[in-house]
Amino acid sequence: MLSVLARPSLVPALSRRFISVQSLLHGSPEAKVAGDLEILQHSRLVGRGKYVHGFEVHRVRPEKAEEYKEAACRFYTNIKNDPQMGVKLTGSWEVVVGEMDTFVHILEYENYGGYDKTSRLLRESKQHWEEHQAMLPYITSRTSQLNQEFAFFPTAPPREQGGIFELRSYQLKAGRLLEWETTWYVGIEARRKFVAPVGAWFSQVGLLHEVHHMWQYPSLEARKEIREKAWQLDGWAETVSKTTQLAKSMDSFILVPLSFSPLK
Repeated sequence: MLSVLARPSLVPALSRRFISVQSLLHGSPEAKVAGDLEILQHSRLVGRGKYVHGFEVHRVRPEKAEEYKEAACRFYTNIKNDPQMGVKLTGSWEVVVGEMDTFVHILEYENYGGYDKTSRLLRESKQHWEEHQAMLPYITSRTSQLNQEFAFFPTAPPREQGGIFELRSYQLKAGRLLEWETTWYVGIEARRKFVAPVGAWFSQVGLLHEVHHMWQYPSLEARKEIREKAWQLDGWAETVSKTTQLAKSMDSFILVPLSFSPLK
């Protein structure tokens, strides 16, 4: 989800000179075209392009967590097992350190056409729609985001290794995605000597300029030891240093898989 990439010119240099500062601030057609081209080029350069991953985040009433888990199990398991839906469940987790009473579900679609198909079939299926609606009384808020995999690391297939997961999310400064990809390619190559990431993604719809990567550890103590060892490797310290220059904010959540999660 490439090593070092040279960023191509997204808009001819002469054309750029005629886009004034005022027009950029007010969203001229030229500026919008330039922005759309930049996002498109970024996706083609750093993305794997085969799948779209939907991140569904549900914040649940604390006293209704168990009822929610049962309803979520029915919904996500049944759409995963229905071949007509054309969707895979990468995993489902509960946050145990971070924003409590929060659940994260990652779904895999066959690109945007697959997402469109699954969304349509969900609305048309009485069973799946009713099971989806059955989760809602337990949820206080929810967000969704469509992400693409970084080309240098495809998402891990279903497996059972035990332990905990860590989801790290970074809000990047606009236009820094290519630098991020180059920086983290080096960092992940260093880190994978001790542990390989579960997946690495960047947002395309929803909250933009956001990247995620997920790791799996036997325990929090093992996580601490592995992270300390990584500082001894060439490339890791530089990756961390550059990250602070590229990101506006970052979050880390510790997750445990739900009983029906394919990744656990």
